[in-house]
Order: sequence, then structure tokens, then C-alpha cells
Amino acid sequence: MPQTTAPRQPGGGMPTRPALLSFLGGVRTVTGSKFLVESDRARILVDCGLFQGFANLRRRNWERLGRDAADIQAVVVTHAHLDHCGYLPRLVRHGFRGPILTTAPTARLAEIVLRDSARLQTETARHANGHGWSKHRPAKPLYDVDDVDEAVSYFDPVPVGTEIGITSGIRLTFHHGGHILGSAWAHLTLEDGHTLAVSGDLGRAGHPLLLPPEPFSGADILLMESTYGDRKHDQQAGHSAFADVVSRTCARGGTIVIPAFAIDRTEVVLHELAALREEGFLPATVPVFVDSPMALAALDVYREAVRDHSPELRSAILAQGSSALSPEPFLAARTVQESIDINSVGGPAVIVSSAGMATGGRVVHHLHRLLPDPRNAVAVVGFAAGGTRARDLVDGARTLKMFGEHIAVRAEVANIPHFSAHADADQIIDWLQAAPAPHTTYLVHGEEAASGTLRDRIDQELGWTAVVPRSGEAVLIR
Repeated sequence: MPQTTAPRQPGGGMPTRPALLSFLGGVRTVTGSKFLVESDRARILVDCGLFQGFANLRRRNWERLGRDAADIQAVVVTHAHLDHCGYLPRLVRHGFRGPILTTAPTARLAEIVLRDSARLQTETARHANGHGWSKHRPAKPLYDVDDVDEAVSYFDPVPVGTEIGITSGIRLTFHHGGHILGSAWAHLTLEDGHTLAVSGDLGRAGHPLLLPPEPFSGADILLMESTYGDRKHDQQAGHSAFADVVSRTCARGGTIVIPAFAIDRTEVVLHELAALREEGFLPATVPVFVDSPMALAALDVYREAVRDHSPELRSAILAQGSSALSPEPFLAARTVQESIDINSVGGPAVIVSSAGMATGGRVVHHLHRLLPDPRNAVAVVGFAAGGTRARDLVDGARTLKMFGEHIAVRAEVANIPHFSAHADADQIIDWLQAAPAPHTTYLVHGEEAASGTLRDRIDQELGWTAVVPRSGEAVLIR
């Protein structure tokens, strides 16, 4: 609970000034999470994500933070998704040289994500320059592999549940977040004794692979994600809808394309496809392709976690072993040629490929080829942010622009958001209500309607002060 007396510096003396919290990204949008904590003696960034989706958001990746990167002393990263860690190489390019504090699995997965991001940006710029479809002359990547090499050299893994000192009397503790492997919610104790908790992306209780997030224990200020703040997951309906589109498409000889985030979503989709094999919805002769080097690298990390009996994983998954993530016949496309070879495979087939919102990567090539054929299907299995191809498909677009041309959408489009690894509104309320009320709860990482709806629920059901901040806004931590 908030302190009632002015906090004093260790050893006595005059009180420190309250720390300042600035919202540099991840507000009124689900991308670009960046929250800056500034005290008299420290400047710490919590999450360092890329903006994705609408062009006006993506342009913000090219802008400076409004703070000198060299003055930031540490970065705390809650998990390895691009919208939470994808700006790190750019920050390093601008002069950041401090520790990047995260869990050990997040450090491994984030390196995979960042290397793929640099590769994809470099390839996209090269393709744009070679084919003249970018308005930039020349098109350039936001960062390259050298920037990634520099960034990952600053990773400093922190054990979950262990309090560590960061700098100038600020302390950090990670707690399991249940969203993806290695995800955590962060608890910071500042120099003046006030506390800040950042949910990161909170996992849902029904995640098929991971245990639920550790309970919220309270803080003076809470940053709460709100991606599904106005919705409820229906896991059984999602399973049925997925089974129906898979069996229906296979029956007509088509190919199902599943844009899937390379980290966690691919593993969850493979687990679901393995179940559909057993239930007879996915015929034993239909191949499942995973066409994403990043997804396959992440899958190796998950399989190691199963082998090593990670405390984040459900006991049923540990009992199943590697078969829980391998719906045989399972075919891995690691090289470009292996990806191209999928084109020669007639349906039925299943292709799981990244990126999850179809903003780039190999899945765009598959969509380019398969969308015009009504025998095929696209299953959108998670949250699709505004301004992405996945959202356009969900919203009923009849054409998609890819590689400088418009492609007809005649394939079936199935919207199955129940695969999301985010907690829904009810699960967020459940996670919050066991803890004492923060002084203020800020709803972040959600589109405006979702954040506003969750704000109203927290106000009405919990009686807490909840606010949807604006981009660039700064508030006192007290």
C-alpha cells in the first residue's frame, strides 16, 4: 500500500524526490511497450519493444526516445516477443551500454527473435531496393545483425523469485508470467521505498503448456496489460472452430495456412494439431509443415524445457515429452529451398509459419500463393493488431497488398482468437483481486476500447483507481 509518511534515504537525510514514470510506447496500442522510470540517481527502461501495425506506429521506430539512450542505466525485459524486446538493437545503436535484465529462457528466445528481425528487415530492404516498391531511396533496415550481436552481449539473466539490486538502491524481482516460456511480471522497489509492478503480457489460466502466472502481490503503482480487456476466451469453442476448419479444408483438398508467432504460438498450435491427429480431424496422411527458422529454433528451446522439466510447464506436458509438440508427419522447413519446395506439395496440407500478424516473413509468400484459391484456408489464431494483414483478413478484406501488388482473397478465413496466450478480462480481474489496491493502476498494451473497458471494470468491481495513459505522458510514482 502507498506509504503515509515521507520516505527517507537509507541512513537518514532528506527525502528523495518521487520517481517519474513515462509512457514511451505500448499505450492505446498493443505494440512498442516502453516504460521509463527516472529517479534522482537512476534511469531504467522496462520493456523495449518495436511498434508494429499501422504506418504511423511503425514510423515511431525510427524516432529517438526523447531520452539519451546512453543515459539509460538498465533495461528490464518481461519476455521475448518483438513488441517487448524488438527495439533493443536500436537502443544499443543509439548508445545504450547497460545490463539487459531478464530471465534465462527469455534471453535465449529474445536472441532468436532479434536475429530473425534483423535478417527480415535486411531482406525486405534488399527486396524493396531490387524491385523498386519502397518509397525510400534506398530502403534501409532499422538495425542489422551487428547491432543484435552488440545487444545480446548485454543480456544479464536473473533467476525468477530472486531479488537483485539494479542500481542506486533500486531492486528487481521477477515472477512467472505464464504467457510464454520465460515470461515474467516484474516488481521494482525504488530508492524511496515506493514500488512498481509491470505485468508484461499476462498468461491465461488455460494455457495448454504453461502453468498460470504467479499471483499479483501488490505494489504502489501497477502497469497492467489490457490486450483482451474487453473480451472473454472460450477455449472449447476455439478448439471446435479450429477442428472444423482443419477437417473442412482437408476434405476439399486445400491447404490451411496458420500465421503463428514463432515464440509459444507455434508450440501451442502444434500441440493442438497433435490432438486433432488423435481425434481424427487431421488425417494421418496430411503433412504439417513448420516453415520458420525462428519458430524451429524456439521449438528447440521449448523441447529442451520439456526435457529439463522446467518448473514453468504443466505436468501433463512433461509426462507426454516431445510428442506433445510434434504432430507427425511433421516436416521442418529451415532453409529457403525447403520453404520453396512446399509450393510443389499439393493439398491437403497444413503450413504453420511466422509472422503471427502476417506483417512479414515466409508466411507472406504462402499467403501470396494460396489466398486466391477457395479450396484453401487461413486460420488466424491469435490477436491481430490494427494495420496488419492478419487484421485485414479478419475484417473481411477482399484483397491484400504484398510485394507491391494486390492479391485476391478467395480462400476461407477463420478467426480463432482463443489460442491467444494473453489473459482475458475475467482472468485479469481474478489475478488482481487477491492483492491490496495499488495507488494507481495504469492500463497499457491494449487498443483504446479494450483498455477503457478494463479500466471501467477495475473501477466498478474492485474500487481501484485505474487510468488509461496517453503516449508520452509522465506521472509521479507515489
